[in-house]
Amino acid sequence: MITDVAPESGSTMPVQRRRRGRIPGWLRGVIWAVIAIAVVSTASYSTGVAALTSSNTASTALRLALPILLCALGGLWAERAGVVNIGLEGMMILGTWGAAWGSYNGGVWAGLVSAIVFGALGGLLHAVATVTFNVNHIVSGVAINLLGLGVTKYLANLIFAPISGNPRQSPVVPKFDTYSATFLSDWLGDLEKQQRVGVSDVAGILRGLVTEVAPLTMLAIILVPVSFWVLWKTRFGLRLRSCGENPVAAESLGVNVYLHKYVAVIISGAFAGMGGASLVLLRGGADYLENQTNGRGYIGLAAMIFGNWRPGGLLGGAALFGYADGLQLAGGGEAVLALLYGAVILVGVIVVVQLFRRQWIAAGLGVIGAGVLYAIYWSNDTLPSDLIPYTAHFVTLIVLAVASQRLRPPKADGQPYRRGED
Repeated sequence: MITDVAPESGSTMPVQRRRRGRIPGWLRGVIWAVIAIAVVSTASYSTGVAALTSSNTASTALRLALPILLCALGGLWAERAGVVNIGLEGMMILGTWGAAWGSYNGGVWAGLVSAIVFGALGGLLHAVATVTFNVNHIVSGVAINLLGLGVTKYLANLIFAPISGNPRQSPVVPKFDTYSATFLSDWLGDLEKQQRVGVSDVAGILRGLVTEVAPLTMLAIILVPVSFWVLWKTRFGLRLRSCGENPVAAESLGVNVYLHKYVAVIISGAFAGMGGASLVLLRGGADYLENQTNGRGYIGLAAMIFGNWRPGGLLGGAALFGYADGLQLAGGGEAVLALLYGAVILVGVIVVVQLFRRQWIAAGLGVIGAGVLYAIYWSNDTLPSDLIPYTAHFVTLIVLAVASQRLRPPKADGQPYRRGED
């Protein structure tokens, strides 16, 4: 609270200061979404690659973004309570096996519950190691990743191998049904076919988001505003976040720091397990396969960091990484190369903004970066097939490098805590 002197009476009175002209977070998200659509639309028409904004790409991107989104939400809950969760990958691996086992024996909803339970058990183990025994968070997370891989390999060999004949995969399991907004999907499909500048691009993207959508997809998206409401609008959320900012101060106010950290990390594991379930139980994906997560737990952690430990930001990060992954599946190397052209346009816009702000060094680096990207685009007709599957990983590295200057993690994130110690 800041006190100012009243101009007439000379007395002091509390005045709530707000930053004038600051754009609300939700509006910033909308602006960035509009910019992103404008960039890919321009790149699509400039390069002649329709896959950049096709409904098939959008639908594939939505499916592939789900495990990243759920892992990012899991990381958000853990790190807001002060626990670094590198073990998201291992918890997701546990979720993939649990989803396949539960779905094979009891149907898709049993598979989802089983995945949540297996992921939560991984979170519980991480909480015991980091909260109770004060093990280094990174060491514990790496151990969880190795343990998740080893446990699922053993269980698959024990339970799935006699049924499927292959110790590295499960038998065929039931998957979630999908639903479409038929009238809206048909109308958007007509607009997409007309190939009208801007309109058809938006129609293609929206059509991919409302066609053949599974209940798990809708549940995952709903969890984003629910997580925001719980963590930022409830007393429980305030206490949990205080454990990640200053646990000693929280303890002095009567907050059970250990309990809140445990709850947060277990929920984190449950979300990661749901992410594993999305790889197994959604149509278009494979049944359980060994190593099918392919580093998505780490990408989810990167999406959370890109989103600055905020639900809305990590949603954007998951959408970006899911889009990059979906594009290489739907359009191949030619589409990924066209995305580079879109990146050149985006960097050009950023350079103009930096020039207006008189950030000469940032603008100069942007010009160099745009030149390098354009040179790669100009000198190639397509990208090597060996590199295309790693498109999302390259995007992750680039985005984290660009976003690293504005990050603000919880102050006590990853720091050891002992009750009663200062």
